[in-house]
Amino acid sequence: MKKVKLEIVALSHSVSQAQNYAVVLGEAAKRSRRRLPIVIGAFEAQAIAVAIERIQPTRPLTHDLIKNIFGMVDVELREIVIDNLQEGIFYSKLICVTAGREIEIDSRTSDALALAVRFNCPIYTYEFILDAAGII
Repeated sequence: MKKVKLEIVALSHSVSQAQNYAVVLGEAAKRSRRRLPIVIGAFEAQAIAVAIERIQPTRPLTHDLIKNIFGMVDVELREIVIDNLQEGIFYSKLICVTAGREIEIDSRTSDALALAVRFNCPIYTYEFILDAAGII
């Protein structure tokens, strides 16, 4: 399956679910107007916002800790892939490289996005997910 590259285009309060937020992903191809909204919790939204705004907390947040651990044990986060959608729940994988081999780590999509921002790595999904949950 061909992957579609995405980027974070917005982070806002969720219209559909009170107390939650929505991270909106858009296709990296500038001519496309398709968007993929994903509802996330307040803590996850804060973790993404802190990284986007390049705010330096006095102590590492959980996703910063993970980045530090990956660096110490020589694991490179190459990309994240939102690879499935079941009953309204998005599933994601961290695609990492360590010791010359590629490994996949199951992840909540909100955590994967928070890590992608910190590692400055690409975000991908598949057409069938955009067809099912994407909007224009």
